[in-house]
Amino acid sequence: MTAITTQTRFRVEGMDCAACATKIDTVVRKMPGVADVSVSVTAGTMTLHHDATSDLVSIAKKVSGLGYALTPLAGQAPNANENAHTHDHAGHYDGGHDHSSASRPWWKSKKGLLTIASGAALVAAYGAGKAVPSIAQWVFVAAMLIGLIPIGRRAIMAAIAGSPFTIEMLMTIAAGGAVIIGAGEEGATVVFLFLVGELLEGVAAGKARASIQGLTKLVPRTALIERNGQTQEVAADAVAVGAIVLVRPGERIPADGVIVSGESAIDEALMTGESKPVRKGVDANVFAGTINSDAVLRIRVTAAAADNTIARVVKLVEEAQESKAPTERFIDRLSRWYTPGVTVVAFLVAIIPPLAFGEAWGAWVYKGLAILLIGCPCALVISTPAAIAASLSSGARLGLLLKGGAVLEQLGKITAVCFDKTGTLTEGKPQVTDVVAFGRNERDVLSMAAALETGSTHPLAVSVLKRAKADKVPVPPAGEASALSGKGVVGRVGGVNLFLGSAAAAGERVALTPEQTARIEALNGVGKTVSVLLAGNIVAGAIAMRDEPRADALAGLKTLTDAGIKVIMLTGDNRRAAEAIGKQLGIEVRAELMPQDKQRIVDDLKHQGLIVAKVGDGINDAPALAAAHVGIAMGGCTDVALETADAAVLHGRVADVAAMIALSNRTMGNIHQNITMALGLKAVFLVTTVIGITGLWPAILADTGATVLVTLNAMRLLRPV
Repeated sequence: MTAITTQTRFRVEGMDCAACATKIDTVVRKMPGVADVSVSVTAGTMTLHHDATSDLVSIAKKVSGLGYALTPLAGQAPNANENAHTHDHAGHYDGGHDHSSASRPWWKSKKGLLTIASGAALVAAYGAGKAVPSIAQWVFVAAMLIGLIPIGRRAIMAAIAGSPFTIEMLMTIAAGGAVIIGAGEEGATVVFLFLVGELLEGVAAGKARASIQGLTKLVPRTALIERNGQTQEVAADAVAVGAIVLVRPGERIPADGVIVSGESAIDEALMTGESKPVRKGVDANVFAGTINSDAVLRIRVTAAAADNTIARVVKLVEEAQESKAPTERFIDRLSRWYTPGVTVVAFLVAIIPPLAFGEAWGAWVYKGLAILLIGCPCALVISTPAAIAASLSSGARLGLLLKGGAVLEQLGKITAVCFDKTGTLTEGKPQVTDVVAFGRNERDVLSMAAALETGSTHPLAVSVLKRAKADKVPVPPAGEASALSGKGVVGRVGGVNLFLGSAAAAGERVALTPEQTARIEALNGVGKTVSVLLAGNIVAGAIAMRDEPRADALAGLKTLTDAGIKVIMLTGDNRRAAEAIGKQLGIEVRAELMPQDKQRIVDDLKHQGLIVAKVGDGINDAPALAAAHVGIAMGGCTDVALETADAAVLHGRVADVAAMIALSNRTMGNIHQNITMALGLKAVFLVTTVIGITGLWPAILADTGATVLVTLNAMRLLRPV
């Protein structure tokens, strides 16, 4: 019988590099009841899959012994098993760490204070050594111990837990060896430089981590809710689904919702990158954190604070950062052999020349200790996850959600993209494209049609009313208005009986001339739906509507084809309408397809050797999304876009598919640069150390410098292109 596992997520404080994550992973994975563990340096989180026998308090105590603190996320609390003595540890669940440290300036953090103390002790030791040369060696040892004792403690705890080859262990051995061979001054300097490097890594990692967490600061802390005819200010995270909130001009919207009254321009720039505010009115969706520009809005809340768009984006990105790309998994496997291998090389360099060739022990032990420090794999291991995390965060800020490093890496290999039509390449709602006058002028035709459609929520009626408003056409009141099932609507305007409906239904009432019929058929021929307006016994005119392509569809598809990527439209719509849109966009069309047909076509393309992405709305395209190498959800339904497929385009831009692929290519280029820097610097310093040009402190600078350079290079991906 399979044990039931539970998922618990933690915030991990003090974790700044990939070596930290490896230590935590190794320790926690060996704890009873743990089925799986995933640690993300860049997100600062750990996800634990465990059964009922797992003691979370004991796990937290083990992790705190390594120098980190665990804080349960989303209200989760430690739940020790029944036999655990939780009263001894409950007060120490955080390992004695300050949970607010992430928001503190570096000089107030524990690492910052330790680094400052070590630096001050080093300066004092130099002064004392100059003043009293006979005690120089001992004062440098004392200065070294200020920083080395915490490092050594973490090294011993990690070794006991099964991770002997840590940077802390290498540092402890190197510093201890320096004292033995009389290089206390260098030992103290190396410890200080190591602490500086750790501090810089922490600052860089914190900046990368804050880039996505910064989204949560867009949501205001308070909201004005309507209750019993009065407004009341409450905490934004306490607003319930269904509540009505009042948002004044210039204020941020406190929750996801639907406008119930008012019309205003909504500034969504911080979420979508759009420079111009979007005008929205009744029944339009609005998102937490966007800015209401110029009018009072009443909004019905549709999602709780923990489940609004921004919160879900942050959660999905953090979870994605815990998912490793193939390149990252390869580097992880390599590092497991790399560090022990370098340790063996350092040992051989230290003993073979003195034993075999009679060389001086002090000089070669010194070189061996320097090689130990060069051997730290931090820069190599962080080279891939740092770049991937920065890209995931950057993409999320642009409305591009990528669910993990594997997806990000795969996107750069895409050679074919299959698009759905409705709601993907098109807006997903009909628009009036033509107003044709037969017996009346165009303004009269549109005015009378809008009068009949007033109050209707049918998509075709909404499009007519929207066009009338845009053209500033007067809409007179209609009397005796009613719908005729399957045929159209009737009513009276200004004493004239009106009918608006299909050409076939209009033909049953009034004979259409050959010219009128030809014009209607021509509009039908390009995929447009035509409604004919009758005024009494006269054919007054016609209104043509079609679900039009998105504004950026043509440019977005061209960007893909210019990059040599094959693009195809897969749609269940009728062939005539699909081919009309396909001709307009210059894309190959496969129409009148069932969901299984779309899946079959995706499989066929894969068998041709193409790497296929499928872009759709995430519901009727589900089989094809699953079959593709990368499934990308796009459309008006935010929930679907967030929770289906491998990736999601939140803002409905066709060009964003090309942007995702470009982001992948930039990321992989950045990763290759990082790996080259990490290995190149180590190779240079390895050679210079063996031939005697560099020593201990340049070795630690090589390790720390490479790690910081790699992290800073990865952070370039956070900048908009």
